[in-house]
Amino acid sequence: MPPAFALPESPLPLQLQQLDHDRLSRYRENLAFYEGRQWPGRARRGERRLTFNYAKAFVDKVTSYLLNGSSIQVEGGETPEGRARAASAERALREAAALNGLAQLDYETELDCAVLGDACYKVTWDAEAGNVRVTAPDVQGIFAWREPDDPARLTAVASRYRFGSPDSLVTEHWTAATFDLWRENELVASEPNPYGFIPFILFPNVREPKQHWGSSDVPSLIEPNRELNRAFSQLSQILELSGNPIAVLEGVQGSQDIAVEPGAVWEVPESARAYLLDLLQGGGVALHRDYIDLVYRAMHDLGESPRTAFGHNPQGLSGVALNTELDPIARKVLRKQRIRTAVYERRATMMLDLLARFGGLDAEGLRPVMQWGPILPIDRSRQVSDERSLVEAGISSRRSAAARLGADDPEAEWARVRHESAASGAP
Repeated sequence: MPPAFALPESPLPLQLQQLDHDRLSRYRENLAFYEGRQWPGRARRGERRLTFNYAKAFVDKVTSYLLNGSSIQVEGGETPEGRARAASAERALREAAALNGLAQLDYETELDCAVLGDACYKVTWDAEAGNVRVTAPDVQGIFAWREPDDPARLTAVASRYRFGSPDSLVTEHWTAATFDLWRENELVASEPNPYGFIPFILFPNVREPKQHWGSSDVPSLIEPNRELNRAFSQLSQILELSGNPIAVLEGVQGSQDIAVEPGAVWEVPESARAYLLDLLQGGGVALHRDYIDLVYRAMHDLGESPRTAFGHNPQGLSGVALNTELDPIARKVLRKQRIRTAVYERRATMMLDLLARFGGLDAEGLRPVMQWGPILPIDRSRQVSDERSLVEAGISSRRSAAARLGADDPEAEWARVRHESAASGAP
C-alpha cells in the first residue's frame, strides 16, 4: 500500500496553491451563475439584459425534495439490552444534532453541494461544550488525497480557511495518524491525530464514473437559462418599442419638427408618406412567446423538474397520475439519496465514535441507519393504512413504521403509546 501522504519540502500552503485549478474554477463559475451572473461578456451600449434566475429556482426545488422526512435510526440488536443502548445512542445523536443545528446546516450544505458539485462535513469533539461538533467547511478550501486503487478512501485531507485578527490563512492537514496546523506558511503545530480517523466526509452532488469529484446541477441549465434570458430581453424590447412607436417617413429630406405625440400634426410633401412602424403585426409576439415556451420546456427536461413540481397542475392530477408526472424529479432525488445514505450514516458513526471515546456513551456494536421519507406527495391516510398492514403482517416493526411516518423519536413515541394504554386500561 502506498504511503498515505508525504509532506513536500516546501510548505504545504504553497503546494496547495498549485492544486485543483480546474476544479476551483468550475466551482466559481457554477456559483456565479447560480447567484444570477448569467450573461457572458460585457453589455453593448443600449443593450437590454433581463435575468430570470431559473437555475437558482431549479436547484432550490430539488434540494427541498431531497431532505424531506430524513432521519437516522440506530440499530443495536433484538435483545432488550441492545434496544436500550440503541435508544440511548439515538437520544445522544438528537441532542448533538440540536446543538449543532443540523437541520439548517444540512439544508445549506446540500444546497452548496448542488451548486458546486461537492460538499464536506467535519466531525470533531468540542471539549468545552462536552459534545460533538459538526461543521461544513467550504469545499473550495478542501484538498484531498486518495488511495490510487480506491478513490473512496481518503488518505489525507487539507482544509484551508481564513481566521483570526489580523486575518491570516490557516491550513489544517489531517491523516489517520497525524494532525498538522499551519498559519500562513509556518508550521505551528504537529501532533498525533486525537481521533484515530480523518474527521472529514467528502461527497459529490452526483457522482461521475471514474471521477474523484462530483458534478453540479447548474451546467445543464446554463445554455437554456441564457437563451431564455436573451429571448425575454428581446421580447421586452419589442413590446417597449411598440408602446413608443417608431415614425417612418418616406420621401422626406429632413425630420425637423416631427414629433410622435397625441394630437401631433405633420406637414410633409405631397409625394411623401408617413406612418408608424407596427412591430406586432403578423403575429410576431406569438412567435416569440412560442419560442420562449420551447426553451422553457427544454429547461424543465434538462433540469429533470417538471412544471408540476412548481405547483402547475391544470389537469388536477392526483395519485398515480401525479406521481408519474413528477417521476423525473423523484429519480433525480433518488440518485442523490443513494450517495447521501452512506454520507449521513458515516457521519453518525463518527459522532457515536466520539461520544463513546470522549463522552462515555456505550456505542459498541451499534449501527446507524438512514431513513428517508417519501419523495413525492402521498395520501397520508393511505400510508398509515399500509404501515399498519405491514406491522400486523409481521413484515415491519412499529418503530420502523413510526419512523417512516415522520416520528422524530419512534422509541419515545412507542413508550408514550404504551403508557397511555396502561393508564386507560386498554389492551
